[in-house]
Amino acid sequence: MGQKVNPVGYRLGVNRGWDSVWYAKKKEFGKFLIEDFKIREFIKKNVINSGVSKVMIERTSKKCFVTIYTSRPGFVIGKKGSDIEKIKGRLSKLTTNEVNLNIKEVKKPETNSYLVAENISQQLVKRVSYRRAMKRAMQSALRLGAKGIKVSVSGINFLPL
Repeated sequence: MGQKVNPVGYRLGVNRGWDSVWYAKKKEFGKFLIEDFKIREFIKKNVINSGVSKVMIERTSKKCFVTIYTSRPGFVIGKKGSDIEKIKGRLSKLTTNEVNLNIKEVKKPETNSYLVAENISQQLVKRVSYRRAMKRAMQSALRLGAKGIKVSVSGINFLPL
């Protein structure tokens, strides 16, 4: 099987959409692209241990809507929404537009590929046996409704039996 096409590009329009939704003129395109990169980088660095799987960015002429998909929204929100205001304030410094922050919960984190990989990597950092970590992740994904799963860690492939 050839691996010449990016899997995201291959699925766009079929069963997946863009991670950023906006239209810009030639002069603004680079600025928006860099802002999107900085927003995603900021969220990955500062919203830790909350299971962030995806960050969607939508822009209109004056506003920027940032949607964080997470398995643990309570960690991101904080007590009484205090952390949301901090994140929104820091994001407004990164972009010139007004920022609206939405947090959506991932209902089944065991079937989200990014969160499964993150979980396995965290277990490997804690020195858990790689076979046990991979088998446990595969079993929980299949039990919760995944149609199939393939896990590869450093060249070791596992397919559930």
